[in-house]
Amino acid sequence: MKDKKRQYIIPIFVPHLGCPNDCTFCNQRKISGQLEPVTPNDVRDTVDYYLSNFKDNKAYKEIAFFGGSFTGIDVEEQNKLLDVAYEYVKSKKVDGIRISTRPDYIDKETLKRLKKYKVKTIELGVQSTNDFVLKRCKRGHNFNDVKKASKLIRKYRFKLGHQMMVGLPESTFIDDLNTAKDLIKLKPKIVRIYPVLVIKGTELEREMNDGRYDPLSVEQAIERCKEIVYLFNKKKIKVIRIGLQTTESICSPNKETSEVVAGPYHETFRQLVEASIYYDIIVDKIKNFNMNVKEVEIRVNPQDVNNVVGYKKENIHKLKEMYDVDVSIKQDIKCKPGKIDVIAVNNYKDFKDE
Repeated sequence: MKDKKRQYIIPIFVPHLGCPNDCTFCNQRKISGQLEPVTPNDVRDTVDYYLSNFKDNKAYKEIAFFGGSFTGIDVEEQNKLLDVAYEYVKSKKVDGIRISTRPDYIDKETLKRLKKYKVKTIELGVQSTNDFVLKRCKRGHNFNDVKKASKLIRKYRFKLGHQMMVGLPESTFIDDLNTAKDLIKLKPKIVRIYPVLVIKGTELEREMNDGRYDPLSVEQAIERCKEIVYLFNKKKIKVIRIGLQTTESICSPNKETSEVVAGPYHETFRQLVEASIYYDIIVDKIKNFNMNVKEVEIRVNPQDVNNVVGYKKENIHKLKEMYDVDVSIKQDIKCKPGKIDVIAVNNYKDFKDE
């Protein structure tokens, strides 16, 4: 079987450009680290820098305009940025362009224009499908806007992406699960899941300080995200990110440079979620053995070893502590990525007979 083509993303951050307001949880300038407006020269410099540092020239390369609401920017400014990106597409130095935007900033004319620039992927900042939660967070759009925009994007044959948040004000575990279920019905190809972090200078920080908002703990966020990932995986919708990317400003609240004041931040948050999923799978397989298991061998594709073992070997320690089961890991390239085999090596009856 042929290896999947490596993918490289060239990120261009356009914080708050096009946004009509600040959502209660948002400070895009601090999240992205980008304080000044982006110019066409900035785009060119960024793309050239990334291209010169990519190791695999045959990889799929995509210029991505993140942050803000790209299609809400003045059309002339949008076109200037896209003109530069399109130069690299035409010269075949990059393979495509993607943008992220608000669902209420999508219409037919916008999509026709983006088609001319060979934009391939459009990600919508949905955050929640609960209109009460959206209003509470001052999003300025409703779920109906999401449905209309998603339908149009798919109609014009763009790759549809959705971004959702977990732990928004007034959003319960059930609300977050229902958001995932609602998005599945809209048939995105990719999704991003972001647990809410409290960022300095946001309205959400003031609400937390006033006792009107309690952020999720890391453990609570893992449980919610895990169940949501199960839903997306079942429908073969690719989860391309879980948690904000760690940067100099998005890091542990204990660090002096951090703009995060509270919330479920962890530098390996995705691994924590995926390790928790694997732990549940392993436990289910052990429980299905018709014996009191003492030792198991887990066969796994090399790329999944870290998630099976868990952060700081947490899964191995928990299996020993909770079920008194010893675990050995065997890397096997024949194992399909995302799948594991659990084999009972020894049980307590055999152990006693010895």
